[in-house]
Amino acid sequence: MRPKSLEEVAGQRHLLKPGSPLVALASDKEGQTGSVSVILWGPPGTGKTTLAQAIAHSSGRRFVELSAVTAGVKDVRLVMDEALSTRDLYGISTVLFLDEIHRFTKAQQDALLPGVENGWVILVAATTENPSFSVISPLLSRSLLLTLETLSDDDLGTVIDRAVADDRGLADQYVLAPEARAALIRLASGDARRALTALEAASVTAASATPATAKEKPVITAELVAQAVDRALLRYDRNGDEHYDVISAFIKSVRGSDVDASLHYLARMIEAGEDPRFIARRIIILASEDIGMADPQALGVAIAAADAVQYIGMPEGRIPLAQAVVHLATAPKSNAAYRALDAAIADVRAGRIGRVPKHLRDAHYPGAKRLGHGKGYQYPHDDELGVLKQQYLPDELDGTTYYTPTEHGNERDVAARLAKLRRIVRGR
Repeated sequence: MRPKSLEEVAGQRHLLKPGSPLVALASDKEGQTGSVSVILWGPPGTGKTTLAQAIAHSSGRRFVELSAVTAGVKDVRLVMDEALSTRDLYGISTVLFLDEIHRFTKAQQDALLPGVENGWVILVAATTENPSFSVISPLLSRSLLLTLETLSDDDLGTVIDRAVADDRGLADQYVLAPEARAALIRLASGDARRALTALEAASVTAASATPATAKEKPVITAELVAQAVDRALLRYDRNGDEHYDVISAFIKSVRGSDVDASLHYLARMIEAGEDPRFIARRIIILASEDIGMADPQALGVAIAAADAVQYIGMPEGRIPLAQAVVHLATAPKSNAAYRALDAAIADVRAGRIGRVPKHLRDAHYPGAKRLGHGKGYQYPHDDELGVLKQQYLPDELDGTTYYTPTEHGNERDVAARLAKLRRIVRGR
């Protein structure tokens, strides 16, 4: 279902307006735009690879794809040599799509420079991290930096509807219930790739649930979408145990400090053949969600157990899992840290953001001091207490309190120290 042209791309309309750099690059079959390179920065599933392929396909250029996860300097140089030969022999330029460029070292990024500078390739690089911190300056200065946005619900709906009807997708062989469509959009969270993966899995589930003699098209329902998304986990139910009931009971037993019940549900999951990595991930989440600062060591124990399971495998992996579960179940409990973050996120989503105070802004780049950035900042280490009165929150939020520690375990000591710190920092 990958679009073959920019016209088929869902979302990113701010980058695809008439006359925009991407549109000009894609429509340039005569090489009039030169060899301008592009860095696409955005979340997963927003169309970075799609845009690169559409540019190459629309303009008649050769398309080569490398991943920074697997490619090295040797691979980059080979692409450059082939691109130069293709240009000189056939007059065809090359679009090099480099995925996850932030994973390239400085030396690997340096290897790209000759090809970019001399126009051997048009580099279209993709990254999910801020290029200002992960891409070398010479490469950044020779490229257009374009920011991709998370796909809207309408964009995802377009992607899903097209996949249901198009011959490249389900070829109009299924009926997608409105509730299922809404569920796919919700589950995708702005990621088109995730939406299509879930749709494909749900269609397989719908087909298997429809008798071969049925005259009607298989119907993809919201329930089938939910089943398809978690189909790997549903293997757990092979012996009659309800997967969600057991994992829910396990989590609530650890949270409730019943170590025996926690071990019982852990045993049921292990015996039913549950993926131990799934159990380890749940334990890691528990360590922060339900224990947090009441016992900060719990997270380290949980991560160590997950690493041990990965390293030694099963059945021995059950031993570090049991140790972690006992530690978490018997530890003091607090959800204050993550509740504090949720409260802060709620403020951000509600628009309570405000400008970063000038004395806290980055003052290292050229021109920053002229703007007053960093002026008046007080360095805490210069104070004999290591902490001093200073405003850190934006003006609109000054004085806001998010984190309220409990009196459980280590958090009791945190509460006492935090009260002193707030008195000094806020001067109250």
